[in-house]
Amino acid sequence: MEKKNYMRILHIVNHVQEIGNGIVNVAVDLACLQSKEGHHVAIASAGGEYEKLLEYYGVNHYQLDQSRTLLNILKAAWNYRGIVQDFQPDIVHAHMMTGVVLATLLRNGSYSVVSTVHNEFQRSAILMGLADRVIAVSHAVAKSMSQRGIPKHKLQVVSNGTLGSPRRRSIREYQPLPLQRPAITTVSGMYQRKGIAELIDAFVMIAPDFPQAHLYLVGDGPDRSLFEAKAQSTDFADRIHFEGFQAEPQRYMLASDIFVLASHNESFGLVLTEAREAGCAVIGSDIDGIPETLDNRQAGLLVPPKDSCSLAGALVQLLSDPATLQKWKTRATENLERFNVMRVNEETLEVYNEALRANLSSGLTNNSELLKSHLNTTMP
Repeated sequence: MEKKNYMRILHIVNHVQEIGNGIVNVAVDLACLQSKEGHHVAIASAGGEYEKLLEYYGVNHYQLDQSRTLLNILKAAWNYRGIVQDFQPDIVHAHMMTGVVLATLLRNGSYSVVSTVHNEFQRSAILMGLADRVIAVSHAVAKSMSQRGIPKHKLQVVSNGTLGSPRRRSIREYQPLPLQRPAITTVSGMYQRKGIAELIDAFVMIAPDFPQAHLYLVGDGPDRSLFEAKAQSTDFADRIHFEGFQAEPQRYMLASDIFVLASHNESFGLVLTEAREAGCAVIGSDIDGIPETLDNRQAGLLVPPKDSCSLAGALVQLLSDPATLQKWKTRATENLERFNVMRVNEETLEVYNEALRANLSSGLTNNSELLKSHLNTTMP
């Protein structure tokens, strides 16, 4: 029998708060599963509610505040050195830009660095290429990062997935909420880039013809007050419900007929996998990684981003014909195996092993050139 190679794995993420942040969710899932398999695992972050779950799975937590002020970054660098000296990682897996910079510029050659590009639309995402290996959460992200200068030999696609997550119960254990039907729902941060304004506009367009339909907006964020004001200015404010952040959004999805993710940009759209599992008919923006998450139109309808009229048309298509609605509900639940967290973890561990075998000295040379190139393009 082949002897299992156990690793010491350090994840770096901004925080581990239970606020519906997809990046945090992925990092926590990986840390718990890797520790369960027998690897020595730690997370460095500013902390949060998931610390209890991490402790349950035997994952160490180190306090590391990466807030981007000069004084705090200097403090974070000092603290990071102490964490590495104490934990002695083989792999440092950075999930955000600041973590990649700390891990690559402050290492002493004793570990390999892996990064995951969760938000490739951010300009600073190019710095994720400082790592020895770069995980892209979709083929669309990998293509984008390659075009932006990250060498193809560094890039590896590990499609996201959260089904079977240690953070939550089985979908069958949640009780649906008594929503007014037909229910149209989104679960999203309240940001302009999430397409909430376009979703409200689309609902207003179809609301007169479907007087029983209600819109549920689940989530919180800095633009929520703008969206609330927009909804209040319509004739259908009493049918547009702002539900705020919900720790168990599955209860909304299970009670919904249609789930919409109208993002302007979206590297993958993790929430779509959960909406599919719950049996919603799904509408998503035809942008970035969303088509991959919807099996390239096989598991949901796609509409152009920032296009309220097209979104309204898709809603009418589903609401006008019960048979069509049921067809897309059924399709959503098919071929979900690839979104399981166990598959994500297995493929991630393969990337770690590749990184450990990589030529570190060559990687450091490429990193210096990449960082210099980025600074030259971002400095005023």
